[in-house]
Amino acid sequence: MKIVSYSIRDDEMPALKNWEQAHPEVEVQIEHELLTPESAQKAQGADGVVVYQQKPYTRETLQALHDAGINKMSLRNVGVDNIDMEAAKELDFQITNVPVYSPNAIAEHVIWTMGRLLRREPEYTAKIAKRDLRWAPEIGQEMRMQTVGVIGTGHIGRVIIDILKGFGAKVVCYDIYPNAQLQKEGLYVDSLDELYAKADIITLHVPSVKENIHMINDDSISKMKDGVIIVNAARGDLIDTDALIRGLDSGKVGAAGLDVYENEVGVFNENWEGKQFPDKRLENLLERKNVIVTPHTAFYTQTAVKNMVEIAHNSNVQLIKGEKPDNLVKFN
Repeated sequence: MKIVSYSIRDDEMPALKNWEQAHPEVEVQIEHELLTPESAQKAQGADGVVVYQQKPYTRETLQALHDAGINKMSLRNVGVDNIDMEAAKELDFQITNVPVYSPNAIAEHVIWTMGRLLRREPEYTAKIAKRDLRWAPEIGQEMRMQTVGVIGTGHIGRVIIDILKGFGAKVVCYDIYPNAQLQKEGLYVDSLDELYAKADIITLHVPSVKENIHMINDDSISKMKDGVIIVNAARGDLIDTDALIRGLDSGKVGAAGLDVYENEVGVFNENWEGKQFPDKRLENLLERKNVIVTPHTAFYTQTAVKNMVEIAHNSNVQLIKGEKPDNLVKFN
């Protein structure tokens, strides 16, 4: 059995080497480059591929894999919105993802981002860098005094809710697929508008589907509390960046924490030191003292990376053996 693993990073190598040792019956061909129509040819003679990338899995790329004899592909991540699903279906692909690799990784990142914004840490960091050690005027707020609106109560949303309860914050939630336990606790509101009106902090945990794209826009922001804090560690295109900037300019949005950005591909996970920065809107956000931007690193923990590598390779073996993994991606 042979698997070609594309776009393997150095931080994934320890987990992959351990997996290889535990599965001597599987030959793993490691490729550090992304899966493209050209690199797909390296899968010739293999039984399946394991991949991770933000770059689209286009029809051309999938066709190249198909031509190389591959129709079993396992993603080391959750999102499948960058896959040409029509082409994948036509070419009879079987695809798995890693729907749950470490909800705690993202949840903890979100909570720390909230805390940094509430205690105005970026502003203090800027002052301290200039050796200004005065307190005022950057007075902070306590988490227990906040009403936090959690949009999306899947695995990550529920961990966030548990952590917020520990702080003593009030939690309100919205999800089109409510969780039975949270319903019993009375945490759900009936509409997003109601959540917008009640929440001091809003955190997003929904997928990038057509209905959710730019759900945070001029209209939704206008329904929020003055000075609202918005945190997004889900998908960049949930927020209309221009609307967010207008909200920050007016003060309607008091602060924002962004681990994702709608045009992040080709910008995040690159070193721009000494080079012309390619995105003026992101530059605008980076220069604000009430905005925290992290380059899609909420997931990036040793635990999560290990789980992503192991689950993806285990799933690919299942596909090759003709088994049906629980994490098989369904085509609409």
